[in-house]
Amino acid sequence: QVQLVESGGGLVQTGGSLRLSCVASGGTFSTYAMGWFRQAPGKERECVGCIGRSGGTKYVKGRFTISRDNTKNTVYLQMNSLKPEDTAVYYCAADQSFRILSSSTCQIPGNYDYWGRGTQVTVSS
Repeated sequence: QVQLVESGGGLVQTGGSLRLSCVASGGTFSTYAMGWFRQAPGKERECVGCIGRSGGTKYVKGRFTISRDNTKNTVYLQMNSLKPEDTAVYYCAADQSFRILSSSTCQIPGNYDYWGRGTQVTVSS
């Protein structure tokens, strides 16, 4: 069973930056495509970035950068120039089943097998 634990969220002012981390355990991290999603109250879960097994970025929203370190079983999301509309709970997810093949398939939440519990990001105006 794969476990994902996010960290790095918090309260930041508009224009600030945060780096989220997600550590995976219980599986072979280097074989998973990884994604970052966010969900604000009353809104659908939205992909903000996804990355392939060897580290190639498949998709990322503007102002964000996704990266991974397979030696640390960790995927990162660097968020810059944050805006109040970035306020949400941010989740990382892992695809163990090789469903993630392209920038479009990586944005579909149903293509991921495991999810973390999320970390809250709040951007104040």
